Amino acid sequence: MRLLSISSGKVLPLLGNHHPDYKTVASAIHKKSVSNLQNPSPVEITALGVRGDEQADLNVHGGIEKAIYMYPAEHYGFWNELLTRETKKPTTLMHGAIGENFTIEGLLETEVFVGDKLLIGDLEFVVVKLREPCFKFNAAMRYKGASKAMLQSGFSGWYLRVIKTGVLAAGAQITVAPGARDISIAQQNQKLLNNRNQKDLWE
Repeated sequence: MRLLSISSGKVLPLLGNHHPDYKTVASAIHKKSVSNLQNPSPVEITALGVRGDEQADLNVHGGIEKAIYMYPAEHYGFWNELLTRETKKPTTLMHGAIGENFTIEGLLETEVFVGDKLLIGDLEFVVVKLREPCFKFNAAMRYKGASKAMLQSGFSGWYLRVIKTGVLAAGAQITVAPGARDISIAQQNQKLLNNRNQKDLWE
């Protein structure tokens, strides 16, 4: 298990016909890698996440409880295939494209539980909850079914709270220290899928 990429982004206008009321909305969902295996630059991680990263809507992203969004690289093949098929355009997403700060390998939603502690390099994090997609994700992917696909596939990724701050670089090893293990991210996603009105994904 290791950290493949650290990404950050700035708040910019997000354009698209993916919401009935908005043609443009502020978002920092477009993240770019600032540390990766080819260029493992050290990046400062604060209690609020990656130094220099921004969030447009602090009600749903960012803050202490959602400081870092972590996403498994294993899911990128799913998105590339889906988007290529649905948009009729060849798609090869770069790490950070799902809006995540940490792109990782070797750890999936079925194996991660709320309350688990993740030790990455010399830093420590705790798993808080899954990522709930919204219309901004549809706009970022240029496909209005993207949020629904994330929920139905269970490929949501998850948010982390920062327990120990410091400097981190791509390539760092990840160790899981299990918590109470009451509910996994995959189980949380299934619960959301069962309870959520699908219409919410378009609003």
